[in-house]
Amino acid sequence: MKNIFKTGPISAQFIGESIAKHQSKTSIGAHNIFLGQVRADEVDGKKVAAIDYSAHQEMANEAMHNIRESAFEKFDLTCMHIYHSLGKVAAGEICLFVFVSSPRRKTVFKAIEFLVEEIKANAPIFGKEIFEDETHQWKENKN
Repeated sequence: MKNIFKTGPISAQFIGESIAKHQSKTSIGAHNIFLGQVRADEVDGKKVAAIDYSAHQEMANEAMHNIRESAFEKFDLTCMHIYHSLGKVAAGEICLFVFVSSPRRKTVFKAIEFLVEEIKANAPIFGKEIFEDETHQWKENKN
């Protein structure tokens, strides 16, 4: 089972290298990427400075494995990569990287939406919002 977790934010360099590795796979005709970024939301008059992500890693990796398998069954995908941050990620930094590839473009559009919605609904990953004044609260999952 694949470990989807990266400590801290997901860097642009990591994302770029992931894309570059697929240039030799010439059966691929389309890629789609979703990047989840921490927002500097205002909650009760306080601004979010970061989110501290935690998870029961074994359970989350198992849930993610099941989500991946269902996506491969549902869509004609060549490749799929999913990474989520653990630990502190500042506002403006990337916390979720979902990357799918397929011979056809319409497939990757449908697959990425399916995957992101399934991850948000079913992966046991938790975020604690850290405010600029260093107080914190558990994040509520919204769209």
